[in-house]
Amino acid sequence: MRCEEIIYEELFYELKEYEKKGVPIVMDGYRASPIQIIEAHIAREVCNYTYMRDYIWDGKGCLTELAFQKIQSIESTNYPSFCD
Repeated sequence: MRCEEIIYEELFYELKEYEKKGVPIVMDGYRASPIQIIEAHIAREVCNYTYMRDYIWDGKGCLTELAFQKIQSIESTNYPSFCD
């Protein structure tokens, strides 16, 4: 299995756990399933954008939402490679 596939698989299972706990997952302001998040992350490699993860907490310190927001093009960043 390629490194990218492992990363996406781990992300998918992480998001499924949030979903099981009832934490809403949102992408660009809309509810999204774990598979939709994974598909968007795969598409970003072709479309030159990335997503920032944002954890939304209530006043008691409980996670109330997990949000993904599209941000700048990948070409304008210097992200390290997780596969090297």
